[in-house]
Amino acid sequence: MNREITYQAALAVAETIETHFVQHLREARARGEKGLAPEPHAKVIAAMIDTAFWASLRKEEGHSPKISLAFLPPEKAQRPLVFEQRLPLSSFILTKLAPGVERAGIHLGVWYEGENLYIWGTMHEITNFCFVLDVSEPGLLVIKHRRLGGFGKFNNVAVLKGDQVKVVDETSASLPDCPAVLSSLLGFAAASSWNDSVNVLVQMAVSMRAHGRGGTLLVVPSGKEDWRGSIMHPIQYAIAPAFSELADLMRQDVSVRSRSKWQTALVQAIDNIAGLTAIDGATVITDQYELLAFGAKIVRATDSAQVEEMTFTEPVIGGEAMVVSPSQSGGTRHLSAAQFVYDQQDALALVASQDGRFTIFSWSPCENRVHAHRVDALLL
Repeated sequence: MNREITYQAALAVAETIETHFVQHLREARARGEKGLAPEPHAKVIAAMIDTAFWASLRKEEGHSPKISLAFLPPEKAQRPLVFEQRLPLSSFILTKLAPGVERAGIHLGVWYEGENLYIWGTMHEITNFCFVLDVSEPGLLVIKHRRLGGFGKFNNVAVLKGDQVKVVDETSASLPDCPAVLSSLLGFAAASSWNDSVNVLVQMAVSMRAHGRGGTLLVVPSGKEDWRGSIMHPIQYAIAPAFSELADLMRQDVSVRSRSKWQTALVQAIDNIAGLTAIDGATVITDQYELLAFGAKIVRATDSAQVEEMTFTEPVIGGEAMVVSPSQSGGTRHLSAAQFVYDQQDALALVASQDGRFTIFSWSPCENRVHAHRVDALLL
């Protein structure tokens, strides 16, 4: 692409992103996968990022654009909406189109002829490993691709915010004590298992983050009551009997799960529980997805010590593990979640901050301490 790139982060990350897609597409072809997207070249990646970044800083009638670009020719798309006349890929055009394509699931199709990139139309469905570039807010871009199987959250590859670039470190999933939910976010769960309990937690995390009010979700072992020793009593919003709408959906036969009716019901059930996390206090569910309580106040368990330190990591390239005080990872929610996992070592705590940060707290037997995994770069 013979165009000047003025957003330097685009140049810095383009080759790394190209390598990611080339590698995954090569592996997918070796597995016999069909219907794969074309490989995006570094020049294309840099040009798309550059254009999207400058578009993100513009406004149309007072609104910042929210756009999703997919690098795919129209003949590879399913039931595309194709413009009669191609539009040049420019920040001006993207800003003008943004109000009509900002709803979730709509992608602007981008392709090239010679040295020129153009917008050819829109689509809802894209092929596996298609390069997708989301403009989330001014100066914030997310590079991702569709999860194999097509249902659920896309896999994030990199996040660019101003001059800050975070490239997801996929090797994080192979580290000892990596929670299954983090492995799923990193894209290591098999496509056939996207609807299993681990991956439902991913969708729960996305929904929690989306409401923007912050919240805590505690996941405790089914059939055990130990968690109650870390909660203030009486629990104002305890549920009896446990609410099992989501659990009942997950018990249905696997053959039902590809149906749109089941998937719609699943999303609604997840959003119902995630919405409760906006209420002050923690929402408590079992690992079988039965709702036990919401608005619960976490307290230190009887005879337990105060949690003094924990391991903190972020699954991005260059992110190093640190041993920190729980107070350094956030506010009251983070401190209470760390204490809960310290006391209830077979539980998980998912914490969303109002500013968009998201942390998964788990117990690490290898390190014999609480491990805080900051994963907001994977949830955008």
